[in-house]
Amino acid sequence: MKESDRLKTDYLGIFNNYSSIIMLKKKKVQKFLFRWLVVNVVFFLVKATLEHEYQEMHSFLSPTNIYYYCTTFFLFMVTWEYNDWLIAKQIKKGGLDLKSSFLILVKSMAVLIPFSVLFYYLALYPFQDLIGHKTDEQFICFIRDLLRATILGLATILFNLFYHAMKQRDEMTKKLEDLQKEMLVSKYTSLKNQISPHFLFNSLNTLTSLMYEDRDLASDFLSRLASSYRYILENTEEDLVSLSKELNFLDSYVFMMNIRHDDALKIQMNIKVDTEEFLVPTLSLQMLVENALKHNYYSTEKPLNIRISSVGKIGIVVENTLHKRVNEEVSTKLGHKNIQKRYSFYTNQEVAIETEADIFRVTMPLLHKDIKKVKVLSVS
Repeated sequence: MKESDRLKTDYLGIFNNYSSIIMLKKKKVQKFLFRWLVVNVVFFLVKATLEHEYQEMHSFLSPTNIYYYCTTFFLFMVTWEYNDWLIAKQIKKGGLDLKSSFLILVKSMAVLIPFSVLFYYLALYPFQDLIGHKTDEQFICFIRDLLRATILGLATILFNLFYHAMKQRDEMTKKLEDLQKEMLVSKYTSLKNQISPHFLFNSLNTLTSLMYEDRDLASDFLSRLASSYRYILENTEEDLVSLSKELNFLDSYVFMMNIRHDDALKIQMNIKVDTEEFLVPTLSLQMLVENALKHNYYSTEKPLNIRISSVGKIGIVVENTLHKRVNEEVSTKLGHKNIQKRYSFYTNQEVAIETEADIFRVTMPLLHKDIKKVKVLSVS
């Protein structure tokens, strides 16, 4: 890279960082100004509604008004910021719900009330003469001020929770829409790859050879090929299929691959769940087997061993021995990303990908057949 290009890149990076800092500071200033405006509006409305303080409205700079204004500002800002911090912490943990919102409300009020008690006690007892707050009903005034602060603080916290809950809902809706789009793209890509001319050409080539060598085997191969394409076409609109259907399709796919590659593929099945009760993304198992074939060397003498097994009722594991091809191109991992995106639409459980010394392993969650109903209810 030329020195001038490098300098341009450095300056651009510095400019982008500076712009980000400016935007962040601008948002903080805007938030502060908004909250300061709210404090002023609330303070003056409260002052205007207290008849016995009408005479003090003309003298906002009186010690009593300054004290109450400063304490109101402090209570609002501290409670609001603390509430923001609690909400942000909860969102990182997994989002707001009714239980967590109630706990945040209680914790916020646990900060607001002690400060309010302290400030109004000081105003009516130790600092009464200092700030010129003369009253013959100190206890009643104390209870009134405390109750007013509690109600206003409660309203502020509830408003803040409602705002963040609505914001979270909008973000989740947008994320759901993005996931739907990604899922459709992933599903289309997956199906397109399987109906590709390359796959069909190789299969027909193999079928042509078999017709001259073994007609019975050719007939079986053609039957498997037809059932595979029927499975693909019938499930074009279905992103999830039963584990039973996927395994049946995989059996046909492996049969055709073994015919093409002279039994160079060995698959062990150890499924101990009711395959009709659980769902997996369409063509996901086939995609993992295809990836294993694509990235590994195999032959009749050194077959590629693949093991598919269930882990309780939680997941299904697909693992294969590693015999990486010489001078293999760097994997784009599009197939794995495809599966991960499709799973993310239905569950928060992740697709685990592990590589050991001589084993490559992918663990996919098993989805119960009622997952679609549950998803619709949770979204609504």
